[in-house]
Amino acid sequence: MASDVSRRAVLAGVAGAAAGVVLSEGRAAAAGRPTGPAGGQVLAITRVTVIDATGRPAARDMTVLVRGDRVAEVGPVRSVAVPAGATVVDGQGRYLIPGLVDMHVHSTELERIYPPLYLANGVTTVREMSANPVLSGWRREVEAGTRLGPRSVIGSRLIDGAPSLWEGIGPPYVSVADAGEARAAVRQEKAAGADFIKTYTRLSRASFLALAGEARRQRIPFLGHVPDFVSFVEASDAGLRTIEHLFAVWFNTTRDERRLRAAIADVPVGPGDYAGWYNRMHPLEYEAARGYDRVKAARVFHRLARNGTRLTPTLTNHRVVDVTSEIPADDPRYRYLPQQMRDMWAWQLQEVYLKGRPAEHAATRRELFERRLRLVAELDREGVPLLAGTDTGTAYVMPGFSLHDELRLLSEAGLSGMRVLQAATAEPARQLGRRDQGTIERGKVADLVLLAADPLRDIRNTTRIEAVVVRGRLIDEERRRRMLDDVLAAAKEPMPASTAAAGCACHGGATPPRG
Repeated sequence: MASDVSRRAVLAGVAGAAAGVVLSEGRAAAAGRPTGPAGGQVLAITRVTVIDATGRPAARDMTVLVRGDRVAEVGPVRSVAVPAGATVVDGQGRYLIPGLVDMHVHSTELERIYPPLYLANGVTTVREMSANPVLSGWRREVEAGTRLGPRSVIGSRLIDGAPSLWEGIGPPYVSVADAGEARAAVRQEKAAGADFIKTYTRLSRASFLALAGEARRQRIPFLGHVPDFVSFVEASDAGLRTIEHLFAVWFNTTRDERRLRAAIADVPVGPGDYAGWYNRMHPLEYEAARGYDRVKAARVFHRLARNGTRLTPTLTNHRVVDVTSEIPADDPRYRYLPQQMRDMWAWQLQEVYLKGRPAEHAATRRELFERRLRLVAELDREGVPLLAGTDTGTAYVMPGFSLHDELRLLSEAGLSGMRVLQAATAEPARQLGRRDQGTIERGKVADLVLLAADPLRDIRNTTRIEAVVVRGRLIDEERRRRMLDDVLAAAKEPMPASTAAAGCACHGGATPPRG
């Protein structure tokens, strides 16, 4: 997680300043103001190289026409006429990709920070992994066109077993002790407006299977953590849509699964004992990883692929947790978050991830992270669809910025540039059931990112953002800089008490004591 990013690079896209976008026709909505989606209004991006994320090769010297909030036409410059009066962006020497999706976030209530940081980083859609009425309000405003922000899909409160790892910590959760309570929780969360049910770590097998059955009856997707007491194959067969994180993979692919699962069942967990559970589970996870069986793993991964179960590795989160010594103290991107949040990160790291951690775990956790990278490559080779997600909300994982860290880690794991891009574009669209998103094709939603360099040559070029188009509205370089400047100003203001009292809603979101 080491960073060599300068302030200028952050403002220009976390990779160095690039040439400005050229606008023509003197449109009143240009020069930094977001344009569209208005009836009849046309945005033309000309002479650009299109990487449409379908898997087709990059297409050079193309014109992309956007009318309202949709892509109206994609074709060679010589065959696509630009209508008179259109706003024109000269894309010569630049690369156009679909808007990016972060499939695992926990946004806080900082409205002047989170939505603009997502958009400034080209993140035009997010999957919120836990319920929050403020986020639901943002979504209504975004859909109505009164707020500029990413589209969002919002899950339920976390549904955990009893006792819950969250008891007394603070993030919204539901603790269920048996199958009946699990079924009732599904009905309750659907009635509250959840787009999907989020499963968590300490659900009993009976409760998990009851939840799965009720979710099917209620026709609501369920996804999240594979509980300690359920195998990957069983969870996938039951209909779990996506598996979040890599924590439990090893127990399903080790040569000594039976003995290790018996040991897991004996791990003592008290109410709100996330740190204790985490430290007790690590030696078992490490032992399982050392006993990795490629033949067995292939059978498990083929089953997941056949069932259409996707996996969100969240390597960014794993790196924070596994290799805490590499967390930079002076990453310039931190300045876009309030100091109080950065203090909370430091407290969370110490009190949740490092509390009670034996010194000898440092070497085994580093080894485990390297194994996670190799595992991701193997999942991809075996056909398990991967989704890019960061676990934003966890300590030192930042809105927008960290998705580019995730893409870099997926590349370091061995995925091709196209597969990495698809993990943040086409694959999320498929998982979310949004056939009108994820690629650059006629009729698709006009969520686009204009880059100064080729991301297929070097995935780090996704940070070299010159413009973002969100549902047809252009955020050019000047507008983007103003957005980031406003975030810097907002970051200097005190955090609202309600935000300061909330922690990460996924991994150890304990809240530091307040004086």
